[in-house]
Amino acid sequence: MNDGVNGVALAVFIFFFLAVTVMGFLAARWRRADDEHSLDEWGLGGRSFGTWVTWFLLGGDLYTAYTFVAVPAAIYAAGAAGFFAVPYTILVYPLIFTFLPRLWSVSHKHGYVTTSDFVRGRFGSKGLSLAVAVTGILATMPYIALQLVGIQAVLDVMGVGGGEDTNWFIKDLPLLIAFGVLAAYTYSSGLRAPALIAFVKDTLIYIVIAVAIIYIPIKLGGFDDIFAKASDALAQPNPATGAPRGALVPGDAGQWTYATLALGSALALFMYPHSITATLSSRSREVIRRNTTILPLYSLMLGLLALLGFMAIAAGVKVKNGQLAIPQLFEDMFPDWFAGVAFAAIGIGALVPAAIMSIAAANLFTRNIYKDFIKPDATPREETRVSKLVSLLVKVGALVFVLTMDKTVAINFQLLGGIWILQTFPALVGGLFTRWFHRWALLAGWAVGMLYGTVAAYGVASPTQKHFGGSSKEIPGIGEIGYIGLTAFLLNVVVTVVLTFVMKALKAPEGVDETSPSDYTADAGDPGVKVELPPATAGAGH
Repeated sequence: MNDGVNGVALAVFIFFFLAVTVMGFLAARWRRADDEHSLDEWGLGGRSFGTWVTWFLLGGDLYTAYTFVAVPAAIYAAGAAGFFAVPYTILVYPLIFTFLPRLWSVSHKHGYVTTSDFVRGRFGSKGLSLAVAVTGILATMPYIALQLVGIQAVLDVMGVGGGEDTNWFIKDLPLLIAFGVLAAYTYSSGLRAPALIAFVKDTLIYIVIAVAIIYIPIKLGGFDDIFAKASDALAQPNPATGAPRGALVPGDAGQWTYATLALGSALALFMYPHSITATLSSRSREVIRRNTTILPLYSLMLGLLALLGFMAIAAGVKVKNGQLAIPQLFEDMFPDWFAGVAFAAIGIGALVPAAIMSIAAANLFTRNIYKDFIKPDATPREETRVSKLVSLLVKVGALVFVLTMDKTVAINFQLLGGIWILQTFPALVGGLFTRWFHRWALLAGWAVGMLYGTVAAYGVASPTQKHFGGSSKEIPGIGEIGYIGLTAFLLNVVVTVVLTFVMKALKAPEGVDETSPSDYTADAGDPGVKVELPPATAGAGH
């Protein structure tokens, strides 16, 4: 690893960082609305984005700095098992084609800003809405922290901040500066800032991957040599376990884990609040449908990105923290100036999703905790002010998480967040297609899934920690190792279905559904369709 500061790479990094900072602040004037003091404007960009802006925004939202660092890092550490991210992003797009347009339509019709808004309106339940909101916030916090981990990995490889013995303030000052800039332009410009910056971020990432997938194999002797060296290295025993480090092809024992992790992750991806925030910012139902057909281009990019993990092994990259493997590969293989471009792509790739995630979490708190339970008569201006402040607090929490805890803790909490957020699937996606599920049954199913998933994950150990050491465990009744989140989800569904029969037999109160069947297919240009504020927004609580 570089012992000093890579001045050229740092200068290029700073140039791009300053450029996107300026863009972030200028975004406040981009498509400025007459009334800026509403969550529709600050938190959803005025629901005005077209196909390409939405495509870049969703891509910037889903394919993050952590993706850039962690996916090839998983390949570097364990081999082909890390490729699970590629099939799950392929599975997710046909899935979301079935329900995202429906969610956009009903949200547009009723002025819903969050998934919890929809759940409250569909099932007439503040309690279920609160459960979805709290789950979304909890799952998003470690995700934001991992974006900061991505920036920190780049800074470490560039030699910025000094060594481990350096005063903590000096060591972390670059990260604090990056955080301050992110917080400032998010507060000022809302969702318009990451939407504008996403163009730069994705362009840089596509350029870096296109160059890396051609240039690095040429330097390493071609893909034959890369795979041969990677195969030999992965066959070496892991000192901690005595088993081989990994394999180019997952063995029979790992296939259940691979398949369930891919399927569970696909189901969970668009349950995250930031995914829905980017979706609801689009201007029409057709924009969503188009994006589900062109977003798979990012899966192609992800597959090429994953190959960098094998290249890092073949290049002899040695790092104690696997998250540094790809930044170090760029440092070793690229000219300094292009290494700076690659580092800028990762750094900006952290800023875009971190901004969207903090906005999404803040919207959940404002609409479904503050307004529903603390101040039902809050005005749109007050809602926006609270959401801006909470977006800052969310980022501060993520920063504290990164600076005070070991990086593996942040990663494992993000894995736990995936287990949690999957438990909102029955209420959200189920509610988009049927009103059959009973609100109390959904709440009970959510609670069972959350409890099982958390307890099961707590019991998973790894060579470095006793608890929360992974997201896979033996599936009860089957005996195979599988993704905990998917097992918890199936328990959730079973409890929900059984209790729905029970509640209907007991004639328990169903709650009031404020939506109608035509709401789920409405589009912005349809005659008679207009945005209606839900009762809570109008000042009357449910």
